[in-house]
Amino acid sequence: MRYNKLKTYDYVGHRKIYYTISIVLIIIGIVSLLLFGLNRGVDFNAGTVLDISATTVMEQAKLEEVIASRDLEADVTLGGSKDRATLRFHRELTQEEVNAVMADLEQVYGELAKEENTVSTDLANELARKAIYGVLLSSIGIIIYVTIRFEWRYALACVISMLHDAFLVIAFFSLFRLEVDLTFVAAVLTIIGYSINDTIVIFDRIRENMRFAKLKNKESLAKVINDSIAQTLTRSINTGLSVLFGSICLYILGSEAIRNFSLGIFIGVVFGVYSSIFIASQLWFDLRKNSLKPRAAAPAAAKE
Repeated sequence: MRYNKLKTYDYVGHRKIYYTISIVLIIIGIVSLLLFGLNRGVDFNAGTVLDISATTVMEQAKLEEVIASRDLEADVTLGGSKDRATLRFHRELTQEEVNAVMADLEQVYGELAKEENTVSTDLANELARKAIYGVLLSSIGIIIYVTIRFEWRYALACVISMLHDAFLVIAFFSLFRLEVDLTFVAAVLTIIGYSINDTIVIFDRIRENMRFAKLKNKESLAKVINDSIAQTLTRSINTGLSVLFGSICLYILGSEAIRNFSLGIFIGVVFGVYSSIFIASQLWFDLRKNSLKPRAAAPAAAKE
């Protein structure tokens, strides 16, 4: 595919518009996190999950009724064929409570196959801490790698862009009250990798073009960046679309267990393509422009 109109667009000249859009989205995300927080799944919130299979079709309303009869709260999700169900209880159940719930369900649906997973409070908090550490360590590693390969300005712009993408995905899940679990963390780390890769491609082209550029002022630096983005634009958009199509297929055809992962990838790739083209290089421009050496003043004309 060709994007001729976008290849002549002044990306640097309109950067304040994109900064404003990102700032507004970040503010909305911060407000959402302060008001609602994250809808933590059982991986990060102590509880018990029962995956059950029956030989007949199950009804969500009936499952919820059986659970409520035991004064318990759970999120009930049915599989596509409705002969499988996932019961996510909001607290850690004792073995007696699990046996009682299963006995009640078997009175309705006959013999059931069961898979039980329980996460304690300590384990949930440990998983949450390790998820945060994973994101922080990956950020530090990226800063070191990009600084060595390029320079610190590239690294700083790259990490800001990466955190921009990761935060907006987290804010999206907070705003729409989507469940956050380990698959979500995997999606965020995948998004970080994608965002960095896409940004590095553009930065590599900028560095290559800088070798032959004669920088006289900010306008000439902006032209190098605009040309570099235009030269990598087809690759960035086509790669993004390929990942988007794959994530859509996973979301529609995949199981319930990976649905949030697929959605996280979809949202993250949208923000990743956006930030790589409209944010990262422009941040580098603002960091780099002040280091341009001013042109020497022309010598005064000799008096006659």
